[in-house]
Order: sequence, then structure tokens, then C-alpha cells
Amino acid sequence: MPHRSRHKRGSSGSVRPATKTIPPWLSYSPEDVERLVVELARRGFTPSLIGIILRDQYGIPLVKVVTNKRITEILEENGLKPQIPEDLMALIRRAVNIRRHLEEHPKDMSAKKGLMLTESKIHRLVKYYKRTGVLPANFTYSPERFAMAT
Repeated sequence: MPHRSRHKRGSSGSVRPATKTIPPWLSYSPEDVERLVVELARRGFTPSLIGIILRDQYGIPLVKVVTNKRITEILEENGLKPQIPEDLMALIRRAVNIRRHLEEHPKDMSAKKGLMLTESKIHRLVKYYKRTGVLPANFTYSPERFAMAT
């Protein structure tokens, strides 16, 4: 009998580099890496996409190892940090798409349940980001406001 997992989704994903030291074959200086991060951010890439591009196209395994700063810290220093954190924005986009779907298919109960779960995640994350000072204290999530923005 095959092993049954309780989880519905796979466990596949990228694996972080094993060592947290600068690889000997890396020819970029910390200033070069920061310049690349800023340039990619100006071209409209999100922090996670910047990390993927640097890994795959430039051979830079971890920005933090090379520069001693996270990508968002580099963006913040250069005034390019997104106003709303990337993970929260992704959840908001998902909620907007589900709402759009529910306008066409109002009887889709599994989508309704998905919207409830997604919006509860949004509310928890907003509460956390307000507490840690990432979002302003007067920030509120309203689906109508973000439906226009995305």
C-alpha cells in the first residue's frame, strides 16, 4: 500500500545554498551586486524575482552572503522598496481574482471558501505588518480599493 501524505500539495521547491560563504568562483563585488539589484528593481522586478534572476543569470547564490544585506534592505536604501510587502500583495491579487471569478460564477462554493481563507490570511498578515511597523497603523484592506489597483 502506498504511503499517504496528509498534505495535498507537493514538497517541491528551490533549496537554499548549503554554505553561507562567498563562493570562490564569484567575480562580483558587493557594490556590483547592489548595483544589479537596484537596476533590476528599476526595471520593475519584485525582490523575489531579483533573487531568482541573480541566481540563474549571474550565478550569485545569495545576495545576503555577498553584500551582508537582504534585497529589501538594498531597495530600502535606494528608495525602491515596495509600499506593500510582496507576500501581502500576492494574496491581495489572489483575492481580487477570486472575487472576479465569483462575479461570473456566484454559486461556486469552493471559490467562496477559498476567498474566505485568502482574506483571513490577508487580515492576519496586515495585523502582523502593522505590529512590526512595516505597514502604517492606519492601513486597511478593502477589496474594492485593490480591485481598481490590480
